[in-house]
Formats: sequence, C-alpha cells, structure tokens
Amino acid sequence: MPLTFRKSFRILPGLRLNINRRSWSITSGGKHGPRRTHSSSGRRTTSMDLPGPFGWRRTTSKRPKGH
Repeated sequence: MPLTFRKSFRILPGLRLNINRRSWSITSGGKHGPRRTHSSSGRRTTSMDLPGPFGWRRTTSKRPKGH
C-alpha cells in the first residue's frame, strides 16, 4: 500500500494552501459558492457542491507550448 502525503493550511479566511508530494496549490472560496484551485503544476479547477450528494467540477490543465 503506497504512502501519500497531503497537508492543508488555512492562510486567511476563505484561502487555503495545500501541499502534497509533487506540488502545491491555493484554494479560495467554497463556503457558499464556487471553489477555485490553482496548482503549481498548471492545473486549474473550479468546483461547487450542489444540493444532496451532488457536486460539479471542471478542470483545465496548462498545455505544453507548441500544441
């Protein structure tokens, strides 16, 4: 079973710094609206909790130059 590392720090109200083994990210918002995450690896995610057991998420990745 592989070991994983993930740690999250609250910097300011509504702003979190997330650190894992390969990258870090900043997450903002989320209490009563969309949550936006920007990762050091170029990934950007917007997500939102919906009523009941539902949620919505859209992720975009930075494409390499020349493509």
